[in-house]
Amino acid sequence: MKEFNPADKIQDLQYFGEFGGVNPSISDSSTYTFLSAKTMFDTFEGNAEGCYLYSRHSSPSNLYLDKAIAAMEGTEAANVSASGMGAITPTLLQLCGNGDHIVSSRTIYGGTYAFLKNFTPRFGIKTTFVDITKLDIVEAAITASTKVIYCETVSNPLLEVADISGLAKLAIKHNLKLVVDNTFSPLSVAPAKMGADVVIHSLTKYINGSSDTVGGVACGTREFINSLKDVNSGASMLLGPTMDSLRSASVMKNLRTLHIRMKQHSYNAMYLATKFENDGLKVVYPGLESHPSHKLYSSMINPEYGFGGMMTVDVGTIDKANELMELMQDRNLGYLAVSLGFYKTLFSAPGTSTSSEIPLDEQKEMGLTDGLIRFSIGLDNDIERTYQMMKECMIELGVL
Repeated sequence: MKEFNPADKIQDLQYFGEFGGVNPSISDSSTYTFLSAKTMFDTFEGNAEGCYLYSRHSSPSNLYLDKAIAAMEGTEAANVSASGMGAITPTLLQLCGNGDHIVSSRTIYGGTYAFLKNFTPRFGIKTTFVDITKLDIVEAAITASTKVIYCETVSNPLLEVADISGLAKLAIKHNLKLVVDNTFSPLSVAPAKMGADVVIHSLTKYINGSSDTVGGVACGTREFINSLKDVNSGASMLLGPTMDSLRSASVMKNLRTLHIRMKQHSYNAMYLATKFENDGLKVVYPGLESHPSHKLYSSMINPEYGFGGMMTVDVGTIDKANELMELMQDRNLGYLAVSLGFYKTLFSAPGTSTSSEIPLDEQKEMGLTDGLIRFSIGLDNDIERTYQMMKECMIELGVL
């Protein structure tokens, strides 16, 4: 039997519009009518399959996208949200309560770090941050009150790789839930197939791919997704991070080209990372043999989609990093901007941007230097030309 290919699962989905359109009709309604009062009652009780109640709970447009992403990740169900954090925060609050404990990777998106470090303690939830690449350290951090192991497949911004299969075994051993943010590696890695209980994406990034929409999704079992949407106790239902139907339809259309885009992002990143490393720069990219988890990640990915579009280059100091990024932007090589997955290359210094929520002493301890530049490599058609122009900028500023 042919190996699971997430792009094929997306392609196999077929939804028609109301009048036979090739795109599903957009449900531009906040509330829905019932033909009988009993059906409304049954819907509130969760006993009316296929009925829509109120768009904070679900809508036809959101359910189309739910099903497509669940198919991509190989899970029973999914629930889209208004942002990546709108998927992460309800998921963790659904799984944890007062007195519970989370073991989290220390290198994660700054917003997630701030939520776990500064916000969840208000609810009596504690978090221990660990080097997720060392399973013995992860296991040592587990306590009797631990409920969740949280990580990113490829960490933001240091590009450390989580051994998802190894973490899943720990989760099973200690009766925990493994939650994996797979934003950096859609299609390339299928965490649910490796034992993850919940898989999260920021749809804002690669899946949408055009930097015009903010969105998120949590994928998991039907039971868990239903619990998120429960009208009485569901964190997504009650906190209200609802994705707008128009945005959901937009993401759905862009999802169809994800497989093409990811191949080009990965090809271009591998090209640049190889060239820059050969030039003597300090480059981190999972596709390079010099990456400490290269062998592990090679065993995890679907090679058709490569090692992803994210890489880092350390140029020594924040001043040099800022100079280089400003010059590259001036030369039309990309944008000095946060986020990732855009058609054009994006670059930022994460220590002062996307990871600025992490205290400086902790940044230093984890190896996040102030001269580190995070690159989201774009879809450039002539990547050799891009390389030559970037190299010229680096030579001009004394980086090379």
